Amino acid sequence: MNKSVLDFSRVRNEVGPYCDDRLSLEERGKGYEDLIGFVPPRIAARLNVTGALDSKLLDLQEEVRRHAMYPACFDVKTSQLMLFGMLVMGLLDAASLHARAARKAGASWEEMQAVVSLAYLFGGMPVANRGAEIIAQLAEGEAKARDLSETI
Repeated sequence: MNKSVLDFSRVRNEVGPYCDDRLSLEERGKGYEDLIGFVPPRIAARLNVTGALDSKLLDLQEEVRRHAMYPACFDVKTSQLMLFGMLVMGLLDAASLHARAARKAGASWEEMQAVVSLAYLFGGMPVANRGAEIIAQLAEGEAKARDLSETI
């Protein structure tokens, strides 16, 4: 997934500036950068637009997200593996973000495939295909990043 193609300076000119006085836009994005490695385009749009038009709601959304995504009883890897499985079941594109977060949190390829296999039991072949595609894309991306770092 690439950085957003939206020009957020133009968005802010139209809808207004980010106005959350609790956390800056950069601070809001840091959690996503730590988890996934970047701020996904849809999330960047929500942070910019809702942060300008309804910063209280943005704060509530982020509080609920943090609370639900980081339960004390699960480590980050386990939570991200579960989210990957739930989202791949629905063939939702956010599955790839949570797969990436699971890998970043230490999930092995075997664990990733086990999640896809469990999801396949109830979601069928489309889920198996999409899950394998996500794993393949991650593997390719990691190999490319490793090759790039070895040439530097």
